[in-house]
Amino acid sequence: MTGTLTRTHQSESRFAKQSNGRPSLRDREEQALARALGWFSVGLGLAALGAPDRVGRLIGLNDNAMILRLLGLREFATGVGILGDARPKNWLWGRVAGDVMDLAYLGDALTRPQNDKARVVGAGLVVVGITAVDFLCAQQVGDRPARGAAPTDRGITLRRSITINATPDVLYRFWRNFENLPRIMRHVDAVKVLDDRHSRWTAAAPAGTTATWDAELTEDRPNERIGWRSTGGMLIENSGAVTFRRAPGGRGTVVEVEMRYEPFGGACGALFAFMFGQEPAQQIAADLRAYKAFVETGEVPTTRGQPSGRPVR
Repeated sequence: MTGTLTRTHQSESRFAKQSNGRPSLRDREEQALARALGWFSVGLGLAALGAPDRVGRLIGLNDNAMILRLLGLREFATGVGILGDARPKNWLWGRVAGDVMDLAYLGDALTRPQNDKARVVGAGLVVVGITAVDFLCAQQVGDRPARGAAPTDRGITLRRSITINATPDVLYRFWRNFENLPRIMRHVDAVKVLDDRHSRWTAAAPAGTTATWDAELTEDRPNERIGWRSTGGMLIENSGAVTFRRAPGGRGTVVEVEMRYEPFGGACGALFAFMFGQEPAQQIAADLRAYKAFVETGEVPTTRGQPSGRPVR
């Protein structure tokens, strides 16, 4: 179904155990990489805290000692967090967020005449490389297969849920009419139903471009579950399902989206999408919140050119 349907990262580590109770070779490699990044953060943080002027000159910045100390404190705290946590997924994503902040800071530094622009550009290229490594490590450590899905070396699997004050049949009926979904998915421009099992999607893609792809219905259990897979090739190949189940105590319906996707270009493609605001993890949370708001209130706050909702069909 939706090619850029969306996600937050899972709270569980992928440090799975082998049948003998010992971590697999891949798990040990991932843990070693995470620890290396932790020590790197500690070392970089101590350098910025202890010698900010020297670090500033090295990367082409002048008169930024206070800011560099603050950045060093962040790096040091993140490194300690990674080294002290057996499942450092959140700390690793903290490194990715810090890298993006550093790139923004260096970009601003390029506009200041007192700085050495060649050194700032060189530092920025180094940070881009570090960001790619941090992103890859955070993905490897932070993800696990969705229920019933086979593990994969290439793809990324995710799951996100939300409770909505409506019955499963209402929620299923809205979602099953795929042409409704652009109302709640701001990155989706249009959906055209081709037949009972196929639809064509047009959506926003990174850097202001658009993407069009076909999707095939793989599962359809009325009022319970809808499964899909994308076809025809696209930037993010994906498959998954949305499940509707009654919440305990009659408090509405739990809607759960689970999806496996493979970004074009692997980790670098995923990083590109993340930095340009199109990564599925960012989109799934926003889409589910919009779905809840639309069903419960008839409106999606700040949606594109649509001050109020339309009746659910």
